[in-house]
Amino acid sequence: MQKKLTNQLIIMTDEHTRKVLNCYGNTIVKTPNLDQLAKRGTVFSNAYCNVPICVPSRASFATGQYAHTSGHWDNATPYTGKPESWGHALQRSGIQVGSIGKLHYRNSEDAVGFDFQTLPMHVVNGVGDVLGCVREPLPRRWKALSMAEDIGPGETNYNIYDRQVASEAVKWIKGKATSTKPWTLFVSLVAPHFPLIAPTEFYELYENMKLMPSKPKPKPEHPWLEAMRNCQLMDNFTPEKTRIALTSYYGLVSFIDDLIGKILAAVKSLELEGSTQIIYTSDHGDNIGERDLWGKSNFYEESVGIPLIMAGPDIPVSKVCQTPVSLIDIYPTILDTANLSVESRKPGKSLTKIANEQDNNDRVIFSEYHAMGSKSGGFMIRKGRWKYVHYVGMRPQLFDLQSDPEEMSDLGEKQEFADVTQNLEAELRLICNPETVDKNAKLDQMEIIELNGGAEAVVKKGGFGATPPPGVNPEYASTES
Repeated sequence: MQKKLTNQLIIMTDEHTRKVLNCYGNTIVKTPNLDQLAKRGTVFSNAYCNVPICVPSRASFATGQYAHTSGHWDNATPYTGKPESWGHALQRSGIQVGSIGKLHYRNSEDAVGFDFQTLPMHVVNGVGDVLGCVREPLPRRWKALSMAEDIGPGETNYNIYDRQVASEAVKWIKGKATSTKPWTLFVSLVAPHFPLIAPTEFYELYENMKLMPSKPKPKPEHPWLEAMRNCQLMDNFTPEKTRIALTSYYGLVSFIDDLIGKILAAVKSLELEGSTQIIYTSDHGDNIGERDLWGKSNFYEESVGIPLIMAGPDIPVSKVCQTPVSLIDIYPTILDTANLSVESRKPGKSLTKIANEQDNNDRVIFSEYHAMGSKSGGFMIRKGRWKYVHYVGMRPQLFDLQSDPEEMSDLGEKQEFADVTQNLEAELRLICNPETVDKNAKLDQMEIIELNGGAEAVVKKGGFGATPPPGVNPEYASTES
């Protein structure tokens, strides 16, 4: 007998590292609503994104496929509805499915698998960040300097937008009070994505704590990361600006926790908790000032690690699942909950099944990066205690996450770990050929550059930093001034 169909509520934020969440062990940050969700369900302690940047990460989340398989390389290759998403499968089965908030797809007209899109945020002009396609040579992204300037207590267009998204989500859920048919709703908030300006009441929660990062910039730095640092300019962070920015980041995390609390309260008020599967996650993490880095775009745990919490029918209560998982696992999870079959070629696995099994620490997790600031393709394999990072044309990195969870000691060139490095590279090559993928990404990006007037014109126009919410124009910066 088939199990009863349940509602599904998927909540995603942007740039939320799992290291700043109380239920993941951070005793400073105040996140009571997400902590309560964790107590009702399962926390996946080793969750990852498959690309540590917005647009391709969200494409992997939608399609259940790796970025190199679907051709989503960077923030100028938005999802257009192909390959099909989990939303398409739900639509064919007759389940109502819609989105409220940030999607970062191409536009609102593409058939991406939603019956409706409320307050959608898509890539700028349906094109996105073309500057990120320029990789040979890497340009200097002057707009990144604003990350150290737009900080502190206050109000941003993002804050306003997130409140609107949460309000619309509450309204929509309350409208389902008498519904007898299952539904699926994707709610996507922007915070704690930069600009790191937090509403005053949340900023003040941490103002006197003198928060500061604990990890210095590596010396010497890996050449791939050094090249990225010379592209994404962030060398204007002083210690005081760093303290303010980190205080703001913590404030923004508490801000989104408060908004999520309102959404979860709507579910509870209608007595839908027992019939609604809830997933909370983020599209990628944030470096939060560690190693003098902000934003994402690398394979350190702060950047590639994400929170992932599930609660609802068939989900173990108050469990911490150690099995490594990633965003591609959400596609089969949603279909599994809807009693729908998943194509065998999809690499993910239902989180419901994983949560109810014994932990498998050796499960392989894959992530990749081909976007802004990357001199060559970057690839990550996480297996057991090891994290292996492969850079095309450059030396690899290797970290022992068991003895060195803060990734302070790179073992990539140490002879005594050569066997580990070779074995993990073999695992990577079972998934893809890094050199071929790197070549394909750059060819596609060169085509996008030519469609936008050539590299010189793209670099002259510059970059705009964060995608603005609906109704707000992007601000480009092509020079230091």
